[in-house]
Amino acid sequence: MNKSNVVLIGMPGAGKSTVGVLLAKALRKPFVDTDLLVQQKYGMFLQEIIDKHGIEKFLQMEERVVVDIEVKDHVIATGGSVIYSNSAINHLKRDSTLVYLKLRFDEIDRRLTDITSRGIVKENDKTLVELYNERQPLYEKHADIVINCSNKHIEEIVSEIKAKFT
Repeated sequence: MNKSNVVLIGMPGAGKSTVGVLLAKALRKPFVDTDLLVQQKYGMFLQEIIDKHGIEKFLQMEERVVVDIEVKDHVIATGGSVIYSNSAINHLKRDSTLVYLKLRFDEIDRRLTDITSRGIVKENDKTLVELYNERQPLYEKHADIVINCSNKHIEEIVSEIKAKFT
């Protein structure tokens, strides 16, 4: 099976949406952002869904949206929590190369100025560093390609990923 999609995975704040838009232009592919698809389908912002329905329900809703994606030759930016769903990851892996945008924790921490309104799937008692430490091995495990994004400009990251696909 030709894996025509490029799927970006990684922590909130890693730049998946930003890199995704520019990468899609560079590769001349359409762009899909799963966070936006979730918001469109349920008519609420991510944080509203989490506040109203809770984390478990949000993860089910996100999984449903991702598993319903049937596209070829796209760049797809995923929500940081998609990594918790084996069905979603397996569905994406079917026709996609998963690219992990890896960033050091201090850079994630600096970029995420307001984690309470951003729609991050995180139990209230869990710190951001605990979330980072929990998710990082999952991203590493499922990634086909790992791009170290620390101390790099966005154009550099996009060029590095593009080079793997052209």
